[in-house]
Amino acid sequence: MANKTVHNFTIKLREDRVYDLYIDGVWVLSRGSHENVLEELGEMPLPPYIHEKLKDKERYQTVFAEKIGAVAAPAAGMHFSKNLLKRLEIRGVETYTLTSHVGLGNFKPVDVEDLSKHKVESEQISISAELVAAVDKAHAGNKRICAVGTEGMRALEHVVGTNGQLKPYDGWTNKFIYPPYDFTVANAFFVNFYMPMSTQLMMVAAFGGHDIVMKAYNTAVKTGYRFGDYGDAMLVLND
Repeated sequence: MANKTVHNFTIKLREDRVYDLYIDGVWVLSRGSHENVLEELGEMPLPPYIHEKLKDKERYQTVFAEKIGAVAAPAAGMHFSKNLLKRLEIRGVETYTLTSHVGLGNFKPVDVEDLSKHKVESEQISISAELVAAVDKAHAGNKRICAVGTEGMRALEHVVGTNGQLKPYDGWTNKFIYPPYDFTVANAFFVNFYMPMSTQLMMVAAFGGHDIVMKAYNTAVKTGYRFGDYGDAMLVLND
């Protein structure tokens, strides 16, 4: 057995598997079961600012987690518990889910001054007919629609048509939302406090307005709010 170390990962090379080095340190498994490889060799892909391994893998999952495919947890969803969802239901809040597999491009730094030239890697998303019907009903009744997390917002904005209506979808998106941008679906946005210069923060600024969002971030820094996956969150209203 031969071991080959790339960055912080040790990849075991055996006769029953072939690993091809792709780009940006990504390895592609061209033979063998990726599920078995992940179970045998994989570790929970924590953000770089978390230095300790999680003793309980469930701590890095949301209550909505169902399908395997993301390289990181959608952080804003981690604020919800089954108890909280029940309390929201009692208050008349309807909850619908979509699938958005967080990809490696989510962590890609922006290294261009012209944001239109920043390339975002595609991520797999799925929007059900049930969700589409619920959004249409909410729009017709002039109800508030709240998107949770940048992944959810990007998925919704990707599938909205030129007529302003959602459509069921099962495919990929590389949509990059940054100011200025006219949002079509949601008029409320529940998000974490994201890192400076991140594409997530750019989306939040596009939704809430740069000056207002920066004011909120300055307050968060002064008062000791926590940033990142296990950090604090805010509700941004766009009325």
